[in-house]
Amino acid sequence: MTVAALLLARDSVRAQTVSAMVQAIPVVTRADPTATGSALTEGYLSQPAIMAHASWSWLRATATLNFEGLTLSRGELSTGGYGEGYVDRRHPHSYLHEALVGAVGVRNGFAGSLFAGRGFAPFGSDDPMVRPFEKFPVNHHLAQILERLVAVAAVRRGPVLVEAATFNGDEPTSPSSSSSLRRFGDSWSSRLTLLPLTGLEVSGGYANVKSPEVRTGDGLDQQKSSVVARFSRETGVASRYALLEWAHTNESDKGLRVTSLSSFLGEGAICRAGVIAALRLERTDRPEEERLPDPFRTPRPSVDLANLGVSRWTTATVSLSAPAAKVGVVTGRPFVEIARIGVAAGNPAGIFNPEARYGSNRMWMLSAGVRLRAGSMHDRMGRYGIAAPGMESGTESRKPESDMMPGMTHDMPPGETMSMAHHSMSGQCSL
Repeated sequence: MTVAALLLARDSVRAQTVSAMVQAIPVVTRADPTATGSALTEGYLSQPAIMAHASWSWLRATATLNFEGLTLSRGELSTGGYGEGYVDRRHPHSYLHEALVGAVGVRNGFAGSLFAGRGFAPFGSDDPMVRPFEKFPVNHHLAQILERLVAVAAVRRGPVLVEAATFNGDEPTSPSSSSSLRRFGDSWSSRLTLLPLTGLEVSGGYANVKSPEVRTGDGLDQQKSSVVARFSRETGVASRYALLEWAHTNESDKGLRVTSLSSFLGEGAICRAGVIAALRLERTDRPEEERLPDPFRTPRPSVDLANLGVSRWTTATVSLSAPAAKVGVVTGRPFVEIARIGVAAGNPAGIFNPEARYGSNRMWMLSAGVRLRAGSMHDRMGRYGIAAPGMESGTESRKPESDMMPGMTHDMPPGETMSMAHHSMSGQCSL
């Protein structure tokens, strides 16, 4: 059974549906200390985005526009975070975060899909944007591969789902940068997912990424592995979510390993009566690079194929979100997050000295803000077509994420339509 045959199946025809969402998070963050060796307090408009989905018959389309290039050009304080030339700040994502079109179909008990465009490669865990924390984990660049030109095929039978993709290895160099067409197909990834019980999911993935940090293709290559277990369940006005993740990346030069980076992460959340409490524990290795006069930036492209050593970041984050208030079509949910951060020399330590850089190896980060949202929550970002939650039959069969805490998925009773599901829950657990 081929993917092409699945896509031609006539029994996958569905009615036309369109959904959209607009979100933004005004947030104030205090990091004490940070890369300057002192405390900083800054305010931002984080994660401003427009997300949309459309389907007609067996065709699907998804798109996300991200405007952090306008609101986060200096990056968002995120002690321990790194990527795309930023360090101890989260970089702004590309304006065109996702734009994919594809098809789904089902035949003889097999369901399949084929998607192409700009988006996520099938690897690792969901985009942190749709998880119950405002701050991204340190392992963002170890655990996801995003904003690439990608072609993704997926096949599912029963509780077994297989995804495979090819894409360009180079990561964005700025929010407005486009992917290198010349390099499309130089990298690949695959992911196997098992869904043994309702709400439980276990996946393992591997990726070979060509020179992600040097656009010309002459930089270090990455071999990435990931294992993720996640659980989510909703009953009435209560929700539960948990995720365990191991991610590993080897950086190599012409087949010779240069750096080995690992991450262990566990996070969970509960929601009752509209109050969401979440906890994240993480230990992640970070490569240390030469910094520019701006202590939050590193040269891109890198001036060398080596680094100054490896640091190891251990972070405990607690988040508490109040019940959402609604004015018209806009909901606002106040939240506060507190992170306790420890940094130590990794392996190899190199010349990196955390106390010389930060003045301490123990740090705090406090964030407070309001999640503003209008419309239907994006599906779990990074899974398309038959790999999206609730698509086991090749057609949409789940309640929208707008009515639940990120990580929650639900099967709808037979015959219930997507529009009906929009009114079936109170939305108290929506972020």
